[in-house]
Amino acid sequence: MKKKLTLLGFFSLTIATVMDVYEYPIFATSQFHLIFYLIIGGFFWFIPTALCSAEMATIDGWEEGGVFTWVKNTIGERFGFVAIFAQWFQITIGFVTMLYFIVSALSYAIDIPIINQNPIIKLVTIVAIFWIITVLQFRGTSATQLIAKIGSVCGIILPAVLLVILSAIYLLNGNPSQLDTNNISWIPDFSQPATLVIFVSFMLSYMGVEASSSFVNELDNPKRNYPIAMFMVVVATILINAIGGLAIANVIPQDQLSLSGGIIQGFEILFGSSLQILTKIVALMIAFGVIAEISSWVVGPARGMYVVAQKGLLPPIFRKVNKNNVPVVFITFQGIIVTLWAAVLTLGSGGNNLSFTIAISLATVVYVITYLLLYAGYLVFTIKMADLPRGYTFGNKPFKIIIAILGLTTTIFALVISFIPPSTLSSGDAVIYQVILYSSFAFAAALPFVIYHFHDKKKHKTLLRKPSRIKAEEVNRFIDPRARGEHEIQPTEEDYL
Repeated sequence: MKKKLTLLGFFSLTIATVMDVYEYPIFATSQFHLIFYLIIGGFFWFIPTALCSAEMATIDGWEEGGVFTWVKNTIGERFGFVAIFAQWFQITIGFVTMLYFIVSALSYAIDIPIINQNPIIKLVTIVAIFWIITVLQFRGTSATQLIAKIGSVCGIILPAVLLVILSAIYLLNGNPSQLDTNNISWIPDFSQPATLVIFVSFMLSYMGVEASSSFVNELDNPKRNYPIAMFMVVVATILINAIGGLAIANVIPQDQLSLSGGIIQGFEILFGSSLQILTKIVALMIAFGVIAEISSWVVGPARGMYVVAQKGLLPPIFRKVNKNNVPVVFITFQGIIVTLWAAVLTLGSGGNNLSFTIAISLATVVYVITYLLLYAGYLVFTIKMADLPRGYTFGNKPFKIIIAILGLTTTIFALVISFIPPSTLSSGDAVIYQVILYSSFAFAAALPFVIYHFHDKKKHKTLLRKPSRIKAEEVNRFIDPRARGEHEIQPTEEDYL
């Protein structure tokens, strides 16, 4: 009998998908408003998404394939392909923000600031780092899993805890706070849309909640424990991110805050000039943590797209795997896409705070496509397919529709507000922000429809009927880092390189 996940185990699995220390600086830019944004994102978006995805993930026959399966079975294969494509495509942009963070940390640790200041050198550095990580993944993911676990503890959890402790000591020693405590405002000014754009960063911090939905069937007493676990995750995320963001805002003046290097700035102030070596050590730890996170993500989203390639929705070359069952052709293609995004974002906007802001917004709006289709699929399922057997359900039909509409409305709001330049940008930077964001989003939104339109439909039907020639015990069962569904990889003999 398969061992059941406990409530605490399920909570730990889910909280790991939404905890990222490198997002604290951008949270810090909103000062005390960050608590409002975290609460709205948690209860108006995270909870609805978690409930809706969990119900679809436990429908008999829908357990594997994630959003592709859910959307395909409700509103059609074309939109299922668009959903999983957007889910993969956004991480190719997200890699760039993570690489910016690595370069910022490394430039400080090895005392070579030019690699973070000169756009061309910065581009070369992040591309080199990414391709080294990518090539290492060709040997399989067994080592990656161990590296990811060590990296998450040493490079994310420990620095986050240390940051909070040092920030508290900093205040207790009578040092001045950079927070504006004279005019504390908890709720943002909704009459100024440009100040609300920061909300998209908080949305991105919650995205990936569909991660844990694939494991709901393994949770002990899911009807009781799943909503409790999700509530615990929301409360923990609000507390952790609020403390982390305020800790950064507490020690760094707003006009000096670097979005990609704010964590290192914070430690530099907290440790002081006499303990600069400790700041360098922490910078290396954080860089290692994010490198470990990237290494676990390189293959993950590509595996999801590989499943789509197996169904004939991508050219046959993308079904090729090596002896380690790694889809090397698709991962190489992914690396090219990341390189192009890095060039556009770094050279097109200077590789500074503007580049980071655009990358965050672009990753969010592309990912939002997936969630728009997920909610649309859930509404169709609730209205037309409510009798399908499933392992988890919540509430009656009207309540489910209300929850889905709540999440959908929040998603649409995040999409619309993303295209408004932040108030912190100058008029010139605002133009660059909009040009890159609008054009890149249009390209990202149109591309999957074009690919689907031109895919080989005859080959598609043949592949769907074609039985696998690989034994069951040779199947590589892979869980995406933010588990965009559980994907069972079953290459045929002709797919091996």
